[in-house]
Amino acid sequence: MERDLVVVGGGAAGLSAAGAARRRGAAVTLINDGPLGGDCTFRGCVPSKTLLASARAGGDFAGAMADVARVVGEVAATESAETLRAQGVTVLDGRARFVGPRTLEVDGRALAARRVVLCAGAGAARPPIPGLVGPRTVTNEDLFAIGRRPGHLVILGGGPIGVEMAEAFTRLGSRVSVVEAAARLLPREEPEASAAVTTFLTRLGVEVVTGHAAREVHHSEEVEVNLADGRTVTGDLLLVALGRTPATAGLGLEAAGVTLGPSGHVRVDRRLRTSARGVYAAGDVATPLNLTHVAYEMGRVAALNALGPVPALRAHPEWAPAVTYGSLEVARVGATEAEVDDPSARVAFVPLEEVDRARATGETDGFVKLIAVARPLSRHRLGGRLVGATIVAPRAGEMIAELALALRADLAPARLALTAHPYPSWSVAIQQAAAQFFGEFAGRSARPSSRE
Repeated sequence: MERDLVVVGGGAAGLSAAGAARRRGAAVTLINDGPLGGDCTFRGCVPSKTLLASARAGGDFAGAMADVARVVGEVAATESAETLRAQGVTVLDGRARFVGPRTLEVDGRALAARRVVLCAGAGAARPPIPGLVGPRTVTNEDLFAIGRRPGHLVILGGGPIGVEMAEAFTRLGSRVSVVEAAARLLPREEPEASAAVTTFLTRLGVEVVTGHAAREVHHSEEVEVNLADGRTVTGDLLLVALGRTPATAGLGLEAAGVTLGPSGHVRVDRRLRTSARGVYAAGDVATPLNLTHVAYEMGRVAALNALGPVPALRAHPEWAPAVTYGSLEVARVGATEAEVDDPSARVAFVPLEEVDRARATGETDGFVKLIAVARPLSRHRLGGRLVGATIVAPRAGEMIAELALALRADLAPARLALTAHPYPSWSVAIQQAAAQFFGEFAGRSARPSSRE
């Protein structure tokens, strides 16, 4: 029997695709190797944020890991195969591979589909650093199953995973060293954000080493990371947090006519069509963003385009916010200042030390930064067009949604400045920043972009 839609992968993108297709009344088969929920539920968002919360609350390692197991179990129960089958989705446990155009094989069983959505996800990257893989090395895929707290945790990679786990394990009593090859932590974020997070982690007791790549790793009684500058960082556990690799191996993509892009991800257009007729792709296998909410949106768009008479919907990852979590969060939507190549760009900046809510709670590290460019006709009237925003604050992950909506709806900064924000809330900082596009406000006004 030919299925209306076969979804390969049961993470955020796959679950979203299957749900969207069922709401359309389609006959859906979802194929997944292992429990549903994917990286986010078992090895990413859910366990890491639970560990952070438990550590910040003052819990010990055993209690924090018990909290992780409990919350992961609760979330996984809402995404189980039984839950999907109750919704009318056929769920097959196994590894799928293409054996022809829109024909897959699962454990020797052939399945034909009118349309296919690939949602195979991604795995932890393991660059070819000599000695990197060893008995004292973990990634996010096995970090949350370790049996004892490391005395000294060395984290290779200063991106979101590295920064979040540095805070969590320091609060749980480990000594932590973070090694980042780039000149600063969170190198994709604004330099001011990197500086604020580095100051925060250093104050917490984390050793931060930037600007020096790992050359080789040795495992003995301890794990030794030799850096390019000749230094050695030694600990008893090494967490490799060097990004993600799309999980395309073993899928038989050649048999389907699906091609990969330069980064190794499945090549898709804005409507998430692959190079193979009738085959779509969504989530981490098709984008390097590695964000659960992006994967979820892509899964919905891919499924609806696959089932519709014409693929009319477009994915818009540029409107999706990204957040690094912790006691001091970094949230961004749109471009950074260095990425905006427009001579009309102007930047508004409000440090939290000038925001009353931050003063009231004594949490004045951080800032709100807005970037706007001139519109073609009205120029900077009404503040121009918002193209990027970064917030560093204790509640930055919650605050950024307002700015994500502003970008998606193409709202002028005037709308933000003139909208009443509850006082004294963290979000007042957004209103204060937006007001700078119309002249001096509280001693500050928007400046020209420097792109440095």
